Amino acid sequence: MSDEKQHLFDKPENRVRVRKYLFISLALLLIAEMILFRSVHHHVHFSWESHFAFYAVYGFVSCVLLVFVAKGMRAILKRKEDYYD
Repeated sequence: MSDEKQHLFDKPENRVRVRKYLFISLALLLIAEMILFRSVHHHVHFSWESHFAFYAVYGFVSCVLLVFVAKGMRAILKRKEDYYD
């Protein structure tokens, strides 16, 4: 046996369990948004903020754009392997 300490996400079933609970919580939040969308007054500054699930879509698109911008920056900021030698 290895002397290495076992961590929480070393077991695949733990990763699957966390992913399942994450998706369940996201689905419950989306259901709550559907139920409360018309009954709660949203204090919006711009008209597009009042659309259903705007903040969820905005967050997802922002995250995807952040990944692509980081990939582009990596091509610019990347150094050679022996840069510090």
